[in-house]
Amino acid sequence: MKLPHRRQFLHLATGAAALSTVSHVAWAQTYPTRPVRLILGYAPGGAPDIVARLIGEWLSQRFGQPFIIENRPGGASNVGTEAVVRAPADGYTLLYVTTANAINATLYDKLNFNFIRDIAPVGGIIPLPNLVSINPSLPVKTIPDLIAYAKANPGKLNSGGPNGGTVQLSGVLFNMMSGAHIIQVPYSNQTQAVTDLLAGRMHVSFDAMATTIEYARAGKLRPLAVTTATRSPALPDIPTMDDFLPGYEATSWHGIGVPKNTPAEMIDKLNEAINASLVDPKLKARLADLGGTVMMGSPADFGKLIAEETEKWGKVVRAANIKPD
Repeated sequence: MKLPHRRQFLHLATGAAALSTVSHVAWAQTYPTRPVRLILGYAPGGAPDIVARLIGEWLSQRFGQPFIIENRPGGASNVGTEAVVRAPADGYTLLYVTTANAINATLYDKLNFNFIRDIAPVGGIIPLPNLVSINPSLPVKTIPDLIAYAKANPGKLNSGGPNGGTVQLSGVLFNMMSGAHIIQVPYSNQTQAVTDLLAGRMHVSFDAMATTIEYARAGKLRPLAVTTATRSPALPDIPTMDDFLPGYEATSWHGIGVPKNTPAEMIDKLNEAINASLVDPKLKARLADLGGTVMMGSPADFGKLIAEETEKWGKVVRAANIKPD
């Protein structure tokens, strides 16, 4: 290439790059100009669906465009995740991210995507404790009672939830640390698991607090402990599992991600909006009522959490030799 032509090429290339940067910034400033889909890898009714709809409504009001919750259940949220991985990186298809995404990285050997590589973190929303609760017909009042009863009746108690989620793995971790043997029953959706728990067909629940807290408050379930390291303000009289099994902690966290290569300006705009939602008094109070606290931070903060949780739950999956159904 002759020198003048080379200079012209570099000038054009630099101009194109600058134009691309300017267009991304302009695009982000006007975003969104049409409805946004928030893909949720679960059926309606569970904790992710409840929180996603609260956030979706808030974002719709802030941006003046509908944030539509689209339930895509299947494969322990893998169906919905893959749909977002394959979607255009234009900010109009978001993924509702949960702890299951971190668990699935180890649980499933042959996924058609790599979650950490293919989904860019936007921001966390809420960490929720799981609530260990039982059907009141079970002759158990405390966690030590539950451990003793389970050991005296090995294999007679059951618990359940969608395969591979924190509901199941919280129960697996309980068995590992307590020496109890509570059978883990896989459910296609958490709504059916709660129905069976209320009817006495399932004995013990390690479900997200947002799903079962109202039944506990109404006396339809007996709460025994929360799975976080500290007590929940929503049920301040309920002890933590760590009180009885030191070191036990299992948190069901939620957040939002987007396909990789989504413009950083757009990610930052969404992150700013999510953080703003978490200090809104009305929404913050509603999330607290569900048993959660807010999880503000940057995209990098959320990415760090995802990486740490992927490593943590990977160890549990491998130690218990858990396989997907």
